[in-house]
Amino acid sequence: MINIILIFVYLLVGVALQRIKWFPSDSYKLINKFVVYFCLPALALYYIPKVRWDNELLYLIGVTWIGFAIAFFLFRFLGKKYGWSKKLVGCLIITAGLGNTSFLGYPIVNALYGSEGLKMAILVDQPGTFVVLSTIAVVVATLYSKEATSGAKIAQKVLLFPPFICFLVACMANILDLDFHDYLQLAFQKLGSLLTPLAMISVGLQLHFDSRSKHWKFLWIGLAYKLLITPAIIFLFYVIILKQNSLMIQVAIIEAAMAPMIMASILATSHGLKPRLSSMMIGFGIPISFITLAFWYFVLQYI
Repeated sequence: MINIILIFVYLLVGVALQRIKWFPSDSYKLINKFVVYFCLPALALYYIPKVRWDNELLYLIGVTWIGFAIAFFLFRFLGKKYGWSKKLVGCLIITAGLGNTSFLGYPIVNALYGSEGLKMAILVDQPGTFVVLSTIAVVVATLYSKEATSGAKIAQKVLLFPPFICFLVACMANILDLDFHDYLQLAFQKLGSLLTPLAMISVGLQLHFDSRSKHWKFLWIGLAYKLLITPAIIFLFYVIILKQNSLMIQVAIIEAAMAPMIMASILATSHGLKPRLSSMMIGFGIPISFITLAFWYFVLQYI
């Protein structure tokens, strides 16, 4: 519970820093770079070498891949139908397609299902959310921004994305059944632990509550998909169609119902994809998700 409370504390710190005149208004850009280039790679190098494969783990890994794929086709279709800008479509695909499966998902799953559930949550996050963020989401962010979109440049951007490079190194260590020295693991763990406070402060620095904002309609569309439609799809596919009902399935559905991913907001913002809407998806999505998560947890008690 303390981890969840701290998330709101860090968010409020970021909002408060907006009101300090001498504090640089664009400091969130530097924070974002530190998170992307150091914190996220450290988490990959710490967790992935410890994963042990089992075919049933596909239920966990598939959560983000399914959710992101549907988000891509849905928002692309809506964008063409209603004439939305490329930046708006790209923002919604990334922020509504990726859930906060790590530093929101981990403490919440641990609180609901204990250490056994936490082990499963890590598998939703690392081979699932993390890989999608480091590969497909980067491609989408590039395609929907003003950057050059040649195939070679997109491939270069993905292959040179620091979290993806570290992911490949971590996967190789996993395949070879190796892990890093204890001192390095401690360093990775400590560096990765900075992700939550820095990312939330960054979001707070960008969060503005403007009642006249043109983004409100799109905010509710994005949150409806992330908090209600995505877990409903996973529930329908896993429980109704595939007839699965286990702790693993419950963890998968709860993780599918998490609020939008902070790193997704940072990725969208760094590519100029509606930064204001990106931060609103996080700032409003996190508190609202506690209500919708309670709903999904209640539903899962009766399957």
